[in-house]
Amino acid sequence: MIDSRRLQVLAEVAREGSFNRAAARLRLTPSAVSQQISALERATGTPVVRRSTRGVELTDAGRVLVETAEAIAAELLCAEREIAQLATARTERLTVATFTSGGQRLLPPALTRFTAEHPGVELTVIESEPEDSLPLVRTGAADLALAYHFDGPPPVRPGDRSGLTWAPLLEDPMWIVLPAGHRLAGRTSVTVAELAAERWVHGCMIVGDLLDHYAAMAGYQVRTACRGTDYQFAQSLVRAGLGISMIPEVALTADHSGLTAARLAPPGPCRYVGVATARRRRPNPLVDALLRTLHETVTALPATPLTTG
Repeated sequence: MIDSRRLQVLAEVAREGSFNRAAARLRLTPSAVSQQISALERATGTPVVRRSTRGVELTDAGRVLVETAEAIAAELLCAEREIAQLATARTERLTVATFTSGGQRLLPPALTRFTAEHPGVELTVIESEPEDSLPLVRTGAADLALAYHFDGPPPVRPGDRSGLTWAPLLEDPMWIVLPAGHRLAGRTSVTVAELAAERWVHGCMIVGDLLDHYAAMAGYQVRTACRGTDYQFAQSLVRAGLGISMIPEVALTADHSGLTAARLAPPGPCRYVGVATARRRRPNPLVDALLRTLHETVTALPATPLTTG
């Protein structure tokens, strides 16, 4: 029988990468932590960590056990919340994690409809990128996450051990945003090769890396004017004439004065937006309700706010 307390100790060792740091967090001695890990290895009949000069690393078996520990902790947290609500008739709560541009354009209309249908629910929104928001859902700190990935497989795959489910929401194509007086203004599409002489303003590090890849295929190196982390800021710099930018459709500014946009030809990278939820023994019906509302909201989205030409 695997001791759940020992799983918690292993999870802390994995987070800290060290027996000493894990011991400090758990208020135990390093010797006690080592004994707990050794007992866990005896119970499972296999090593769960590797000790090296760089610290402590999980084995494959250790990773399975840490994923299990996180799932157990999340289920306990959900149970505590549910019991507290039953015992005290507390207000129902729902916590949503979202990336910035999704929180600006996709989430507000969905929340407006959701709160109208569920007026007693107390909503909390956490602004967080997918690499941080998915762990929040896995641990129970958030009930669902509005997230994205670029070309390639989604961050959650059927049958994996993440404890999460991925529901695709929409395809979010990339646009080339240009100052209104640019030589290519008015074009419905441009090629990467035509942009070789341009300076670029990045609104996201990942998009900057994607652009580097596409430019290298076209035979040139990107000239960067700004490496930012906000699409609205990037578009304000484009409007000021600092350069051009590659922006996902959902993040295109509603204020299109001084700007124009064109598609990449042939089609360039695409951002895929979806919702991550946790696979729970007792699913929260509010999560399903908000997920349905998000799907309905996306189908009714207005046209791209920044038009071409």
